[in-house]
Amino acid sequence: MKILFVHQNMPGQYRELAPWLAAQGGHEIVFLTQRRDVQLPGIRTVTYKPFRTPDKDAFGLSRDWEAASGAGLGAALAARQLKDAGFTPDIIIGHTGWGELLFMKDPYPDVPIIGFFEYFYRTSGGLVGFDPENPPNDQAYFFAEARNTVPYASIELVDQGHVPTAWQRDRFPASFHDRMYLCHDGIRTDKLGPDPDASVSLGRLETPLTRDDEVVTYIARNMERARGFHIMMRALPRIQAQRPNARVLMIGGSETSYGAESKHPGGLRGEMEDELGSSVDWSRVHFLGKVPYDDLTRIIQISRCHIYLTMPFVLSWSLLEAMAMQATVVAADVAPVREAITHGETGLLVDFFSPEKLADQVADVLANPGEYAHIGPAARAHMVEKYDFLSRCLPEHIAQINALVPEARRLKI
Repeated sequence: MKILFVHQNMPGQYRELAPWLAAQGGHEIVFLTQRRDVQLPGIRTVTYKPFRTPDKDAFGLSRDWEAASGAGLGAALAARQLKDAGFTPDIIIGHTGWGELLFMKDPYPDVPIIGFFEYFYRTSGGLVGFDPENPPNDQAYFFAEARNTVPYASIELVDQGHVPTAWQRDRFPASFHDRMYLCHDGIRTDKLGPDPDASVSLGRLETPLTRDDEVVTYIARNMERARGFHIMMRALPRIQAQRPNARVLMIGGSETSYGAESKHPGGLRGEMEDELGSSVDWSRVHFLGKVPYDDLTRIIQISRCHIYLTMPFVLSWSLLEAMAMQATVVAADVAPVREAITHGETGLLVDFFSPEKLADQVADVLANPGEYAHIGPAARAHMVEKYDFLSRCLPEHIAQINALVPEARRLKI
């Protein structure tokens, strides 16, 4: 089969599916992307440049559409070149969010498209208006609706939509639902599991940390409010007061992916360090930045308690991967997390806005690991049953692809 993947940040949500298809052999796979630093075995990478967008428009309302249409035009022109060079895919699989698929029916009018729908913007039930420390301004509704022009346009051009969680699906209008299939991208639980012998060496410590130590972990792509970094930081004094031997490993960048940036020159981390001051023993808090994936897995494998905080938003891969590795997770009690975690069975849920409750729950897990020993294995079993790439998600993705292509070209597992 000939397959064209489209995602500005290759491989994105296709980090498992695209390499798996390439490894089967016999397929011609092209990945259309803006990234120039990624090459995957068996996959030809083709890059495109989005068209420039204007600096000024109607109060910023049209910027998302201008950026999306620029990305769509750039991707479509690159696809025209692919077609002129003799490549016509049997199917196109791509992310709709940045507009790259908007004009893909121009070069390939008869090729079916499966579009990934990630998020529909609303002024309630999600990031906007959730945190009282950052109330929405009186233009929030208009910006949300302006951003939704891209999914509104995209649902009409794709032949099939794809959404990874029920919470994300339900953010979209009901009219979208019949045109989407629900299935997670998939977690490689065959490669992710517990390791009782795992250890992690940190420069300032004489001996490596292991499962015998009181290790607390927190992971986010970036340490920002959307992922509860401010709540995590405010819980530190109480965690340390109750567990004086605890080590906290913080993994993630210092940029802002979602929502407003901190005005502090040191970013949100600097803002929180100033707020907390000497109430935290900073020698027991280790900011590791962004770490290689193999290091990330070892860190989770030594964690006695893993913290996952998020406002109502897209569920992080790191949560599901931590659960696959049998971590005891303390997480924010918000709707997208409740889809993956049942309190007391596969994880522990606490009020997002209560650093005190977060700290008390974490301290209890550290103090009484035996009482929570059932959670890690149950979490992994749940991941294997519902989110495993090979046994659960891959068959559904293949079935959806095969439903759109001629029988002679269909994929086999």
